[in-house]
Amino acid sequence: MAQTLHPRHANAFDASFVQRVLADILASGARIYGITGPQGCGKSTLTAQLAGAAATAGVRLASVSIDDFYLDHDARQALAREVHPLLATRGPPGTHDVDLACRTLDALRQGSAILPRFDKLADRRLPRPQWPRLEGVDLVVFEGWFLGTPAQADAELERPVNALERDEDPDRRWRRWCNDALARAYPPLWGRIDRLLYLQPPGFEVVPGWRWEQEQALRNANPGRRGMDRAAVERFVCHFERVSRQAMRELPSIAGLVVPLNGRRRPLTPR
Repeated sequence: MAQTLHPRHANAFDASFVQRVLADILASGARIYGITGPQGCGKSTLTAQLAGAAATAGVRLASVSIDDFYLDHDARQALAREVHPLLATRGPPGTHDVDLACRTLDALRQGSAILPRFDKLADRRLPRPQWPRLEGVDLVVFEGWFLGTPAQADAELERPVNALERDEDPDRRWRRWCNDALARAYPPLWGRIDRLLYLQPPGFEVVPGWRWEQEQALRNANPGRRGMDRAAVERFVCHFERVSRQAMRELPSIAGLVVPLNGRRRPLTPR
């Protein structure tokens, strides 16, 4: 169950920090430990490092990402036609199979499960026979960019937070639909997380640059990969800005452990 660091994990965390997080997990008694933070902050890097550290300690760790539960391309295209065109983009609230995520975490809590896997290049979930089965799991690390984030009040949706909302969601249909999904569909999933670590950015303004660095690392690791240019990354990140800012406001009082990051993604003193 241990993971090997992929080349995109060039900005690995210091081993002492990884050990501090592992100690926090083990001391808390959590069976399902959540790691959240904005795009490019290092969630998957930390998860991979924790898997290696846990294996060394004799702990059988399974890692799961919210990305494993994306709705397929066709399902999102249906939402784009029926609700709003911006729902074609995977990732924001309402574009995940939350029931599948809940069932998977419940099974992992009991020690074994078949894990869904999503092929991002094909934009489809892999066929079920290709899903890995895990047995004898001691600990689950569940990572995702908006874990634990509560919905906003309706009045907070009035003002657009960026040009994407202003120009492509002028009637607020998309942001209201996502916010409603966040309010009613995701709390049962958040409730399955025993303890939550929030990797807190210094401000949202660093996130587009972090995501661009991530895109470049992915391209370097996979030269044939069709990626986004800088302008596409900037637009893509706009889909997540509203909920990311909501997380920045709310998660410091919700998460069990908050680790501020500086602009280079280095951890500062946890609180």
